Amino acid sequence: MEPVAVNSQKHDPAWKHCQMFKAGDRVQLKCIYCGKIFKGGGIHRIKEHLAGQKGNAATCLRVQADVRMQMLESLNGVAVRKRKKQKLAEEMSGFGNPGNSIVEVVNNSCGLNSDLVLLPVPEMTEHDGEMDVDGDREDGMSGKSGVRKKKGRVRKAPDVINSSNASLVVYPAGNSKRASSVVNMAVGRFFFDVGLPADAANSPYFQPMIDAIASQGAAAVGPFYHDLRSSILKNVIHEVKYDVDQCTAAWGRTGCSILVDEWDSGKGITFVNFFAYCPEGTVFLRLADISRAIDSVDILYELLKEIVEQVGLKNVLQVVTTIEDRYVIAGKRLTDTFPSIFWTPCAGHCIDLMLQDIGELPRVKMVLDQARSISRYIYSNATVLNMMRRYTFGVDLVDIGTTRSFTNFMTLKRMIDIRHSLQSMVTSEEWMESSYSKDQEAYAVLDTISSQSFWSSCALITRLTDPLLRLSRIVRSQKMPAMGYVFAGMYRAKEAIKKELGSKEEYITYWSIIDCRWEQLQRHPLHAAGFYLNPKFFYSLEGDGHFHIRSLVYDCIEMLVPDQKVVDKIMKETAAYHSGAGEFGRKMAIRARETLLPTEWWLTYGGGCPNLARLAIRVLSQTGCLTQHKLDKIPLENLHKRTNSLERKRLEDLVYVQYNMSLKHMASGDKQHEGVDTISYEHIDLVEDWVTEKEFCSDNPAGKGWMDVDPPGVNVNAVQLGSQIDDVQALGAGFDDSEIFEAAKDSEEDIADKNIGNE
Repeated sequence: MEPVAVNSQKHDPAWKHCQMFKAGDRVQLKCIYCGKIFKGGGIHRIKEHLAGQKGNAATCLRVQADVRMQMLESLNGVAVRKRKKQKLAEEMSGFGNPGNSIVEVVNNSCGLNSDLVLLPVPEMTEHDGEMDVDGDREDGMSGKSGVRKKKGRVRKAPDVINSSNASLVVYPAGNSKRASSVVNMAVGRFFFDVGLPADAANSPYFQPMIDAIASQGAAAVGPFYHDLRSSILKNVIHEVKYDVDQCTAAWGRTGCSILVDEWDSGKGITFVNFFAYCPEGTVFLRLADISRAIDSVDILYELLKEIVEQVGLKNVLQVVTTIEDRYVIAGKRLTDTFPSIFWTPCAGHCIDLMLQDIGELPRVKMVLDQARSISRYIYSNATVLNMMRRYTFGVDLVDIGTTRSFTNFMTLKRMIDIRHSLQSMVTSEEWMESSYSKDQEAYAVLDTISSQSFWSSCALITRLTDPLLRLSRIVRSQKMPAMGYVFAGMYRAKEAIKKELGSKEEYITYWSIIDCRWEQLQRHPLHAAGFYLNPKFFYSLEGDGHFHIRSLVYDCIEMLVPDQKVVDKIMKETAAYHSGAGEFGRKMAIRARETLLPTEWWLTYGGGCPNLARLAIRVLSQTGCLTQHKLDKIPLENLHKRTNSLERKRLEDLVYVQYNMSLKHMASGDKQHEGVDTISYEHIDLVEDWVTEKEFCSDNPAGKGWMDVDPPGVNVNAVQLGSQIDDVQALGAGFDDSEIFEAAKDSEEDIADKNIGNE
């Protein structure tokens, strides 16, 4: 290949980070960091490669973090311009684009039939990041220059092309970056003045709000105080109620799960939140203050009973709570009152308790303490933190989970993924020559990162706990019902531990932890039925594995189906399911066992067994976990203070709106990938052990503070960390270990013996 010089006409920033070659009559581009050659796609393909953005190019693993960020910003700018051009083409066909300008459409709410006018644009200078022009009118508008001025700062008004139904606002193309800076500063001032946390920018409504304001151009005026409290809130309530109605309409077909989540406001008030889950989404039902009767089983029972009656007994399959004694007692009283529903412990909570117990095992605790020492040292020094993020291409060492235990083992896995980057950092010349590598703590960090036994222990613990982490993600997922996967996920967790450790003396320690925390769910009829009715797993059972759970499935059928005639029909139809006869035996049905969700499979191929299919869809449509959703955006304690009755009702409606708006986007996955900084105070409860020094030191030895810290990478997924395997696919097929099934059976017999002894 013959090198070709990049001429000065090529302005795209990506040209600085590649070389151009000519091979015959074709031009090829080569990344200067990793050496990858691109035979097509042009400079845009190189830019995707450097940015690590999903597209047609593989990610560069050697590019510097600041270059990656620059490429991401450039790609985002291209996308914005494309959207604006599309919008212009759709809404303003017939008008030309005057010159090299960025054009956006602004609706003309007045609807006047005005002529086409181009307003003159004044010259502009820049002072301290602000756009400034001369102007002398006190009302902020310079009559001939088209300039808007306010409080000593003047903003250049764009050219405007008016028509009968819209206006074109034309900004000179060179000012787009400057305009973006102005927007960012304006948003920042609002956030800091009101006291909004930075993660408010992760709201799925944030960018649409910015787009809506931009679409109105210079004429945009924000809502007033009373608008937000009255008409706007009223309209949003109508929107939310419509979304909630869409979910409740599905309850008759899929059934639903009542989720009961207790949490402390931190101000001496304990609330219980009630939700209803179905595949269409989770909806918030109500909130109750139980601060004065927190230990009363009777009050809990009455609250549960009211919620079941509110939702409708025929719609409810289970009530999910934590495994605290008072909830266990109240839940069992509820099932005595309503024999057709189950009380189910939260699977996510049980798994979290398992991880807590595993983390307290001496060998595991020692490795976690060593890992935390590395992390605390890195996160307590701005220079070292910047160096780490540079060597890991912006990937943080700490991986934030939904709980502390989840964070512990996710972070251990993250450290395995970036192991070579950490080792490269502590053996680099930059590290060796720096002053911060000379203290005693730095030597300890170097020893640990260089220790093969430490990394071997990390890898072993990761292999032992990874199946539990996968199962936790499955049960907490809002994208699909988890009921068909929980039983199989726990089987895989015990199987992985047994295969990894080999000796029964070793793996029985972990099995005992699992069995203790999984006691209430070990032989739960609803989870057994979910496994049995999931074709992906049922048809992969080997030997007599299905005999261990069949009686539990029968228990589930008898509880959920009160009509004996329907029960008899279901039992007859199970024969066709067992043998894979009729529609179940079609080649497409067999292939679809692996590709369709279980509920979709039954909808598609269960027509020949309508009663069994109806039951299967209701069972497989349930969740196994609480929502883990806390509302701390408004002071809920105000609901229970003495206040005006009208204001109290408004606050209740506000809680209803905020919960359900957030839950809607949790279920749909329609939210931006959260930009999170590990050391931010919003997440300190989850990461405190990993980022907080044992002894607080206000002085940074390197003389650097938070302003000197580089932010973590925007797109962590851009860097391939280990092998990315779908959690459900990882469950695989084949369930032939009779010891795991027998252990569950023995556990049930032990529980029965314990109950007899208590009597």
